[in-house]
Amino acid sequence: MSVQESETPGTQGRAYWLRRGIMVAARLPIFVMAFTFLGIGGLAREAGVPLGVALLSTVTIWAGPAQVIYFGALINGVALPAIALSISLSSIRLLPMCVSLLPVLRQSAGSRLTLLYAMHQVAVTVWAESIQAIRQIPPHGRMPWFMGLAHSLVVAALIATWIGYTLAATLPHAFAAGLLFITPIYFTSTLARNAREPIDWIALSSGFVLAPLLKGIVSAGFDLMIIGLVGGTAAWLWQKRIRRHGAHL
Repeated sequence: MSVQESETPGTQGRAYWLRRGIMVAARLPIFVMAFTFLGIGGLAREAGVPLGVALLSTVTIWAGPAQVIYFGALINGVALPAIALSISLSSIRLLPMCVSLLPVLRQSAGSRLTLLYAMHQVAVTVWAESIQAIRQIPPHGRMPWFMGLAHSLVVAALIATWIGYTLAATLPHAFAAGLLFITPIYFTSTLARNAREPIDWIALSSGFVLAPLLKGIVSAGFDLMIIGLVGGTAAWLWQKRIRRHGAHL
């Protein structure tokens, strides 16, 4: 047995944790990402943009719903400033995800630039896989693990965007649109899988209740932020009440 193999997880180097992140991505997440971005590639082809623009949008926007807004707006002839504003508003939903990962990644970031780059890699699937697992990783291995996970998913998304763009002429429109629903379904199932305490289930249930109520009232992008704020606060207060009650038993 080599020295590297005999080391405990706490003493493994950055390359080890990078590989571990890639291995996590190579399970179900990478297939979820690939199927989702097949639809994005087909939508890009329908919008009439070059393949290079489609691939660049995957790297720079890195959010399926925002890319749907982008290409849909191009199809409808919306002005570029309005498109940029719409994408920015839709991406506000990722802000709480970034904030929740900042404390656990900061210790192994090395520099502020690295940390900012890591925050750009935060997407729904990346966050769902990271939020629980990354806390079980030694601080020095968290950033390499996260980069291995995120970069693997980015590569999968780029390949899928290219394939979807190439096959757009033969890909049924309804099928391509249906592929976009894979990510939210996977996100919901991952949250349920990672739920450990009552606060997790209360927050998840609050989201299901509030989402349809706010859909027609609040503009896209802000609805998820309000749902997270209201539902998360309600879950936190309820959990606090449960613990206080338990302390007096």
